Amino acid sequence: MHAEVIVNFLSFFLSRLVKALVVVIGVVVINFFLIRMAPGDPATVMAGEAGAGDATYVTQLREQFGLDQPVLTQLGIYLKGVAKLDLGYSYRNHLPVLDLILDRLPATFLLMSGAFLFSIVMGVLLGVIAARTRYENRRRWIDSAVMSGALLLYATPLFWLSLMAIILFSVVLGWLPAFGMESVGAGYTGLARVQDIALHLVLPTISLGCFFMAVYVRLTRASMLEVMGMDFVKTARAKGVPARRVIRVHVLRNALLPVITFAGIQLGQMAGGAVLTETVFSWPGIGRLMFDALLQRDYQLLLGIFFVTSALVVFFNLVTDVVYRFIDPRIAIGGKEATA
Repeated sequence: MHAEVIVNFLSFFLSRLVKALVVVIGVVVINFFLIRMAPGDPATVMAGEAGAGDATYVTQLREQFGLDQPVLTQLGIYLKGVAKLDLGYSYRNHLPVLDLILDRLPATFLLMSGAFLFSIVMGVLLGVIAARTRYENRRRWIDSAVMSGALLLYATPLFWLSLMAIILFSVVLGWLPAFGMESVGAGYTGLARVQDIALHLVLPTISLGCFFMAVYVRLTRASMLEVMGMDFVKTARAKGVPARRVIRVHVLRNALLPVITFAGIQLGQMAGGAVLTETVFSWPGIGRLMFDALLQRDYQLLLGIFFVTSALVVFFNLVTDVVYRFIDPRIAIGGKEATA
């Protein structure tokens, strides 16, 4: 029986992995053509900034960076490079694309991790509180307040929320730093540097996490209320099981399944939100790097960022799919319901 489960799991995992690779390759190809279709020529931009906009110099630049070759030839060269993890060379930064991305990726991971933990912990906690007060028909004003606040955060644009947070907590109150990842010129080391980074992380983390927290609140509350109305919950309460144990053991575990599913999708959406957040707060992450590359027409860097972010999104979705099947015992690896 155990051998069969392992075989089914490996079959499921390999099939998902193959599909993930196909998706990533498809995204790379689509992004390649979309970027090539965008207006603007990087060779012309570089020539103009160098003060040598004559046709001869532009032609030399196009030959130097392979922009004079047919599009399909450029695509083939790029795909071969991607297969070897060679994402090309950034002509604006004069560095390999992979080095630039790896240099900025830790800052983005730090921001996304903080925002993810903040959103899911606070969202689930507030969702549970709202569902419980609603179900027990006590202090229902708490449910109304939580849901109204969640709706307000969901409807608030991310950039506006970020700017208001800077004005309130940095400019008016002076509690938190507004920009950057570290204090410029401070030269902190050890624990002092960790504290400095943590202070700079607070505002972008909360700003990025508030939108997703609002979604988690509404999703958790709806799922909790649905599970609370099921027969096995009513039976547990009729047997005299304490309310906290019923919620923790019986209700919350089943109610979290859609939350976990959304969490994997949310990580991809959070990467998009990080672009705005990093731009507003001057956070030195991959989102800010992508924004600068877009303004500079740095095709190779844009393609590299799109490849890395799409690969991460697919990876997170794959992990979510696997975790979902382990958490929910009713779902077998092969896709059929488990039988006793």
